[in-house]
Amino acid sequence: MQLRKSLMALSILGAAGNAWAGGIMVYEAGQEGAGLANAGAAVLATDPSVMMNNPAGISELKGTQFTANAQIIAGDMRFSRDADNTFSGSEGGQPLKYFPGSSLFISHEINDRASIGFGMFGTFGLMLDYDDDWAGRYFSQESAVVGVTFQPTFSYRVNDDLSVGIGPRIMYGYYRSETGINNNVLGVNNADDGQLRYKDTDWAMGMSIGALYNLTPTTKVGLAYTSKIKLEFEDRPELKNVSNPILNLALNRLDANGLNIDMEVPQTVLLSVSQQLDGGWTLLGSAGWQDWSEFGKLGIAVDGGATGASTTVLADRKYKDTWHLSVGAQKQVNDKLRLNMGVGYDSSAVEDEDRTVDNPMNEAWRLAAGFNYALADDVDMHMSYTLIYMGDMDIDQTKERTGQKLSGEYSDAMLHVLGGGVTWRF
Repeated sequence: MQLRKSLMALSILGAAGNAWAGGIMVYEAGQEGAGLANAGAAVLATDPSVMMNNPAGISELKGTQFTANAQIIAGDMRFSRDADNTFSGSEGGQPLKYFPGSSLFISHEINDRASIGFGMFGTFGLMLDYDDDWAGRYFSQESAVVGVTFQPTFSYRVNDDLSVGIGPRIMYGYYRSETGINNNVLGVNNADDGQLRYKDTDWAMGMSIGALYNLTPTTKVGLAYTSKIKLEFEDRPELKNVSNPILNLALNRLDANGLNIDMEVPQTVLLSVSQQLDGGWTLLGSAGWQDWSEFGKLGIAVDGGATGASTTVLADRKYKDTWHLSVGAQKQVNDKLRLNMGVGYDSSAVEDEDRTVDNPMNEAWRLAAGFNYALADDVDMHMSYTLIYMGDMDIDQTKERTGQKLSGEYSDAMLHVLGGGVTWRF
């Protein structure tokens, strides 16, 4: 039990960036590259955090280096009902508040060819907590899905220009869902809502491989691939305060069998390039693909009517693959100060008609800026700020048995991400 609690604390701290992007993949982990909106992520070998995006990158680092990062994310995302909504209740408040996160990375140069490293960081994350009496409580009251990666890394310099790397990804996944249950299925009672709760964890493994190539003394190209990782959550849901006898009988019968929720963390491809210019400037860019169409089953639907109830996992979310583009620039002002800035775009994993309140995704624009400052010859500090703007997100969800509809939108949804860290070199 104590180990499980400790791992849950790690998952919350490590997941850090509850940043949607096209899906819920995390780019921000407090690292210096967060100030570039992911531009150049597969070539930016300024500290060991490069292994998160390209394991070949640690071949560029001398000696032993250690990076500790922290960040805080604040959400601005509120739901508003429209005229088509038929559910009573509040509008849910602010479901995405703020919380802290962290990441750790270390690299060690074995010799002039080989390097090893280790990283702990959040791969994806989403935590939403609506008011219990909100209009969408029968679809979701609380949802959390978190993935924390532990990655040992090996990189080998094939020659002066080419490095390759590999990093097994050991992932700890956590899933939690709370959904309201309407005890008044015949519409004649005035009973309080019941609740279905589901919580489970799982371990799974994947792989990250990458290459880093110096096209010229001033131009670098990085290419990285991460495999999909399958998390399997298998637990019995917990029922609370289900007073309607029809629902109680039906749900308890389903409860005895448990619910299996399979989630496939998407495979990804990332291509990055950097170009050094005169005057201390470096231009960076990235293009990426994420296989969200294979994300799998995520979420629990409870639907009750006069004749019974059903509890199912949401098997077909109709997710689609997403694309990422970003550009950024670094300016080495002097021997101590380096400035970062970038803009990024991720396409949406869902169409408007398929969006759900337990995982409301949309296309996202990132605007980022930050700096790195040398406190000493062997100690740097960095800070960054990222605005993630997701715009207006329409919601239209209907209960099949009752025909009731939750309809409205999240207006001008956005996230604010403030992060920083310190790198020591030995």
